[in-house]
Amino acid sequence: METEKLLSIDREHLWHPYASIGNPPPVNFAVSASDTRIRLADGSELIDAVSSWWTAALGHNPPEVVEAIKRQCDAMTHVMFAGFTHLPAVELAERLLAMMPPGLTKIFLADSGSIAVECAAKMAVQYQHALGVPRKSKLVALKGGYHGDTTGTMALSDPDGMHVLFRGLMPRHFFAERPKSRFDGEWDDSDFASMRQVLDEHGDEVAAVIVEPIFQAANAMWMYHAEYLRKLRAECTRRGILLICDEVATGFGRTGKLFAHEHAGIVPDIMCLGKILTGGNMTLAATVASEGVAAAISGDKIGDNETSGSGGGAFMHGPTYMGNPLACAAARATLELLERFDWRGAVARIEAEFKEQLGAYSALPNVRDVRVLGAVGVLELERMPPAERVAQIIRDTGVWLRPFANYVYAMPPYITPSEEIRRITGAMGEMAFNS
Repeated sequence: METEKLLSIDREHLWHPYASIGNPPPVNFAVSASDTRIRLADGSELIDAVSSWWTAALGHNPPEVVEAIKRQCDAMTHVMFAGFTHLPAVELAERLLAMMPPGLTKIFLADSGSIAVECAAKMAVQYQHALGVPRKSKLVALKGGYHGDTTGTMALSDPDGMHVLFRGLMPRHFFAERPKSRFDGEWDDSDFASMRQVLDEHGDEVAAVIVEPIFQAANAMWMYHAEYLRKLRAECTRRGILLICDEVATGFGRTGKLFAHEHAGIVPDIMCLGKILTGGNMTLAATVASEGVAAAISGDKIGDNETSGSGGGAFMHGPTYMGNPLACAAARATLELLERFDWRGAVARIEAEFKEQLGAYSALPNVRDVRVLGAVGVLELERMPPAERVAQIIRDTGVWLRPFANYVYAMPPYITPSEEIRRITGAMGEMAFNS
């Protein structure tokens, strides 16, 4: 079927992310992808500067991962995880455990990053119930944060952000001001005052605090000081509140550390993983909990406290495609490939190139701020170019960018060579000039 006919069907019937189906934006017709490039039906190519929403960190269609998926197809594409296990899930667990910080040993395999966060929140509430404090059923999150688009995760994302339309649908949680101290700046101790105040006022209701460690991605593109996490870890421990790190966007090397919380030298009680977990090849996520959290949920009482309750024995969640063999095989192969690849060296190179090349735009009148951390580069603009101009720059430069609000950002695959990084930063500069 000719491309125009297919595009017509798409426009008439397919909803795209954050888009109107009545007046849909134009879309590119992708026919194949490999390494850093997406090939279109008209024969042109785009450099994928956002790793297809931050997933394809090792490039598109890496042969090792594709081959692992094909091998698994020959054996078994799916079996329910209730009552069964299988080799890809067990091997993935072994691979993940070798990467985890001390104490995080219990893995729940979910469908997506949003569901991983939903699971973390439920774990926190069930944990507190097991300790005999069922009133601790709320969470604290940061303004400027983003944790997903499902109902539970919308309720934990920025209360004044993209989900305000659905306030009546969402449960109520508590929010602290986001840290103002920059990752690359000086720490201001007053930055923690808002979190401390929220915990002072509502701590007896709080099961956990959830944060995107160091890098707030989809709502703010903000990198904050590591001292904030150190203070938060100590405060949560002191108050008997769990700390959840949402590493869906930051995990597996994106910020220059394997996991972003490592910048602060802390360990969370629960960690959420996704996106790079399968390298953009299948959908899969994981919620990884500590021994203590898992023991409480499983019904083992903690200590001799007579008020300790029971966790109920079972964690009450079970996605239909939990532990899908194809996804587990893709994740296992992706993590093996990541370990063989010098991602630390590659991310450090990209960071240096971003700092030099994006830093050159800092004096432009339309550039409010330049932020770089690991393989993340951000231009915060005073004014974004019109959508038509953004589309024209993408066509002219051959670089796929997806700016939002006032942010033009790049989170390219780690394998992106220096000449393509320069093309990416050049395209970002065009958007800064053409507002």
